Amino acid sequence: MGPAYRLFYKNPVNLVRGKGVWLYGSDGRQYLDCYNNVASVGHCHPKVVAALTRQASTLNTHTRYLDENVVRYAERLGATFPGNLEVCMFTCTGSEANELAFRIARAVSGNDGAIVLEHAYHGTSKTMFEFSTEEYPAGEQPAYLATTVAPNGYRGPYRYGDPQLGSAYGAMLGDAIDVLAERGHEPALFISDNIFSTNGILTPPAEYLQEAYRCIRAAGGLAVADEVQSGLGRLGDHTWAFEDSGVIPDIVTIGKPLGDGHPLAAVVTTAEIAASFAERYDYFNTFGGNPVSAAVGLAVLDVIEEENILQNVHDTGAYLREGLLDLQTRYACIGDIRGKGLFYGIELVRDPETREPAAEDAVKIRDFLRENGVLLSVTGPLANVIKVRPPMVFSRAHAEQLLETLEKALRWIS
Repeated sequence: MGPAYRLFYKNPVNLVRGKGVWLYGSDGRQYLDCYNNVASVGHCHPKVVAALTRQASTLNTHTRYLDENVVRYAERLGATFPGNLEVCMFTCTGSEANELAFRIARAVSGNDGAIVLEHAYHGTSKTMFEFSTEEYPAGEQPAYLATTVAPNGYRGPYRYGDPQLGSAYGAMLGDAIDVLAERGHEPALFISDNIFSTNGILTPPAEYLQEAYRCIRAAGGLAVADEVQSGLGRLGDHTWAFEDSGVIPDIVTIGKPLGDGHPLAAVVTTAEIAASFAERYDYFNTFGGNPVSAAVGLAVLDVIEEENILQNVHDTGAYLREGLLDLQTRYACIGDIRGKGLFYGIELVRDPETREPAAEDAVKIRDFLRENGVLLSVTGPLANVIKVRPPMVFSRAHAEQLLETLEKALRWIS
């Protein structure tokens, strides 16, 4: 498969089965999954599996034939959005969705530039890899791309307690617009992952997106919300993360959570924007929106409604947050707790005063938990933030197990 592939853990896990929030290794060990948002409503949910196998044994073609599944799914998915966001265009991955969003934004705005956050991640296609400043070399970034500072209230230029924190970070988008202008470009879009995952998992005040969206629209660009990681109820108060900020983007991109492990993604926009794009271009994706994928997407929406997933994320997330904040009061190595719902970042430091990052300790804790039956990861520009992002069927009992095991790890490194 080649050396470009990477495995998790120094002692890799060979997984052979999954059910709900549990994963099972070839050695017979059971692991509590606190990482995989791909399995949004749990690994191998029986309703989702049944919908997939039923449709796969009946018909699978593409969207150049009429099919009721994809129309029903577009209607159901579109109905979850506020405002005039109602037109769905289907892809297979979040990378494809973000690529399509950029195509749409360029066609509709007439501009060719893009603004992303420092240390962002938006996908694996050529263009989205260039957008992914977490990985793409800064010295090789194209002239059409400019970056802006992530709204980090713990380490950034504006800190917690500053009443202008959100609007100040949002206004910094103006600097990126100026940089593009100096290079002869104007912005087609500003795109952000609204839990700011690779930035260390951030939860800025609502004023951040409000001001950022005002800036990009004033410059003639579109506001794009990348909800691949934060969407479909992940944050617990609304279906989509941007709703926490009281804004409505021009385009929304979604991926991982839609299919509960099946490749399914989408771009959602307004009828006006979709019509403007269609005046210049057709759109077709061989597998995007196929009958099997649409059946899976419908089943996921059914599960979210029938099992009251959003309420579970809210309640379990509140309990988990209380537990994490309690650990912070007792372990000085925890510098900051960020996130909400079932998506949290635990920033580790060597000294709470200097905030020196403790990247080695983060890896040690990650590996300790793996050896003790809990799977999670590490993220952030300084590689010192433990990422907690379990399937959304995670319960209070599962949160208790995570907190107990995490405390053992914290005692171990102290």
